[in-house]
Amino acid sequence: MPKSLYYLLKDTSKHILFAGIGNILKSDDGIGVYISNHIKSGNKVSSLTVEVSIENYIGKINRLNPDILILIDCVDFKKEPGYFEMLPVHRVRDFTVHTHNISLKRISELFTMPVWILGIQPKDTSFGEKLSPEIKKTADYLIGIINDT
Repeated sequence: MPKSLYYLLKDTSKHILFAGIGNILKSDDGIGVYISNHIKSGNKVSSLTVEVSIENYIGKINRLNPDILILIDCVDFKKEPGYFEMLPVHRVRDFTVHTHNISLKRISELFTMPVWILGIQPKDTSFGEKLSPEIKKTADYLIGIINDT
């Protein structure tokens, strides 16, 4: 588990909102949506599925006012499929994010809370509704970590 995710989840004074981003019709690009749909909301953690239109949720996310916003998305790190990393949003410009009309860095400037990216390396982003086995394994691992907090 990335240290930054571990430390964010262990801080019991913070409420974290996970926002699932991606296109569920483009195979592994739907990873953020898959994860956000499986997060169990509680006092400390909640999720919102935004798919490819995070810009439509800016007002709602700011009204929810979490202490931390973590955007879950498919990111091309040029690593093996299933690799994942927690990045402060200002580091995202170094990597490719697939299905956005506006960059996540630019969109993060419209939020009132700190924004992180939980990026997962895809294997396949071609047309299809199924996650690659490596990607699903990573997703289920991350869901377990988040839901155990």
